[in-house]
Amino acid sequence: MSQKPEDIFKNVISHSKEYGFIFQSSEIYDGLSAVYDYGQLGAELKKNIRDYWWKAMVQMHENIVGIDAAIFMHPTTWKASGHVDAFNDPLIDNKDSKKRYRADVLIEEHVAKLEDKINKEVEKAAKKFENFDAALFKSTNGRVKEYQEKIDAINARFKTALNENNLQEVKQIIVDLEIVCPISGSRNWTDVRQFNLMFSTSIGSVSDESNTIYLRPETAQGIFVNYLNVQKTGRMKLPFGIAQTGKAFRNEIVARQFIFRMREFEQMEMQFFVKPGTEMQWYEHWKQTRLKWHLSLNLGAQKYRFHDHLKLAHYANAACDIEFEFPFGFKELEGIHSRTDFDLKQHEQFSGKKLQYFDSELNQSYVPYVVETSVGLDRLFLAVLSSALKEEQLENDTRTVLQLPAAIAPYKAAIFPLIKKDGLPELAEKIMQNLKFDFNVAYDEKDTVGKRYRRQDAIGTPFCITVDHQSLEDQTVTIRYRDSMQQERMPIANLSVFLAENVGIKTLLQTL
Repeated sequence: MSQKPEDIFKNVISHSKEYGFIFQSSEIYDGLSAVYDYGQLGAELKKNIRDYWWKAMVQMHENIVGIDAAIFMHPTTWKASGHVDAFNDPLIDNKDSKKRYRADVLIEEHVAKLEDKINKEVEKAAKKFENFDAALFKSTNGRVKEYQEKIDAINARFKTALNENNLQEVKQIIVDLEIVCPISGSRNWTDVRQFNLMFSTSIGSVSDESNTIYLRPETAQGIFVNYLNVQKTGRMKLPFGIAQTGKAFRNEIVARQFIFRMREFEQMEMQFFVKPGTEMQWYEHWKQTRLKWHLSLNLGAQKYRFHDHLKLAHYANAACDIEFEFPFGFKELEGIHSRTDFDLKQHEQFSGKKLQYFDSELNQSYVPYVVETSVGLDRLFLAVLSSALKEEQLENDTRTVLQLPAAIAPYKAAIFPLIKKDGLPELAEKIMQNLKFDFNVAYDEKDTVGKRYRRQDAIGTPFCITVDHQSLEDQTVTIRYRDSMQQERMPIANLSVFLAENVGIKTLLQTL
């Protein structure tokens, strides 16, 4: 019997704490809402995901380089980017529960429920008919057509309201759809209001002389203000990209769903500078390139889909999300945006400095257009963790196994002496000392081998290496595979090559 999505999500959260992946921030003081700490295994997994993104994005592309811009930036940066005036969420309160919600999310979740009804109708029909044509069924089935017409009408009305910044209409949509508060069950809503998401602080030693600055709400602006520095010092020619990873901060009022939406989070972004007029070609290129990268993690192709934005941001002429099916539904994982020349022109205007590229082939200068790829590292971490966590029924037992892609697993292998005597710990220790120069490996000699296998299964270690008495005689060990639980003998001398071929980052990069 399959688990309910909400139960899967609860298991992910409890597993994260039990095995040292994620802890509530400041837990001994009852925690800080929507802020989390990565534990010893979480930090390793997060680092490995980040490293894979960096190598795939920077190391594998000759025309993409990486930078590390500061979190603090001149406050005019955020005026130029539009964040001071336009970085808002539409919020609505329920008067009975006193809970606050994002109005757009309430409407999107209502639409998602209608989409679920369509999917259930399609699944039901697919089970009935052998040669089932889903497209034909959707176009001819009356109930499905009715659901789809409702979805289209809501989306069209919602898009118009957002484009016109008509908050009263946004509230009216919620009222007309009879959307209720999940807590109180009532429809007693306040008006919709805009709330700026930036954190502000002061810089300067004396309060009278201090200036208000902001914790960056995104990492992209650090790339834009350094675009000309990188282009000139790196002698970069269009098209070229600048990538970076780093922390961003948003004062999310409705932060929820574990690490999916946090106030302090990490982004992995790349801004790709192109000749004006070629941006749509590159937009399509990066949509497919980024989807291919996600698919290389083998979390399941059916878990991904593209979602075009209903309302384009003020800087974009095209935008879509790669959505992932989390335990709580399809949600944004990565955004691909054609940002036009908005950002660079804004910074030109506000700084008074020219940010143009000299095209030697055309013998003219112009402001490049930009195509952005931006993925949330924490969301990607959650996608990997929630997809990898499995409960398997064995012949006389069940096991919890974290089927992480081997190349990003925290530990690549665990070394066990069969027993704690007869020279077995010494040989196991020697193997670990040799392997740890190239791989993050664990050593464990406590409990039975079976219990040690279960511990490593639960944290996602791809291979367990057991040293037994035969190892002393012929210098071979037993390798046990996490996913299949199969075992084989292998010479100790072959371990490094075996692990390199099976857990190295190259195993993922070669699939791109």
